[in-house]
Amino acid sequence: MTQRRTTRIRIAALSAAALALAVTAACSGGSPDGGGSAGGSGEGGTPGVIAPEGPGDPARTLSPEEARSEAEEGTEPNAADFAFMRMMPVHHQQALDMAALAAENAQDEAVRRIAARVEAAQGPEIDVMNAWVTRNAGTGADDGSGEEDAHADHAMPGMAGDEELAELAAARGPEFDALFLDLMVAHHEGAVAMATDLLSAGNDVEVAQLATDMIADQSVEIDRMRGLG
Repeated sequence: MTQRRTTRIRIAALSAAALALAVTAACSGGSPDGGGSAGGSGEGGTPGVIAPEGPGDPARTLSPEEARSEAEEGTEPNAADFAFMRMMPVHHQQALDMAALAAENAQDEAVRRIAARVEAAQGPEIDVMNAWVTRNAGTGADDGSGEEDAHADHAMPGMAGDEELAELAAARGPEFDALFLDLMVAHHEGAVAMATDLLSAGNDVEVAQLATDMIADQSVEIDRMRGLG
């Protein structure tokens, strides 16, 4: 994650902590001047928020309102965010289609468990991404990014071709297990690559968190599947 995004997230967290301190002080009858809080005081005696600066630069003390404003500044979705959130549901859907075959066609119980985890994780993620697109479509930097590429298999890394999917659907037992693992490892690697690209190009904190979680979860699954091959 970029230093800029990390700073924004840290400021947001500090702001939330400061607000909690303010509420605690009010409920406990704290003095108006904040009782000499180590973080300093903002307007009206509300505890201040320490905002770290770059190396060698002194930290600033912000009011909770200023911290919230800085945390929100510059986090509007950009074209990369829209492209990712439109393309990844299509990418996920192919993984779900492959996973659905495992219940009938797989022989190895471990392969069935992998397929079940794919369904449990990626189905809800599709809902989250579609809801995000619905909520943000047409705003700011939305130029339709990802709409065409979402339906072009070659535009997304790791997508299986039609012939590979037909072969998987026809396979049974150990043949299915081996092909499923090969295709799903490649599919996960493609998703990790897309999510990694998003972290360097995107701007929306919610999208970045989803991509970060996806990288962590699917990297673990890749290792698990390679161990079965």
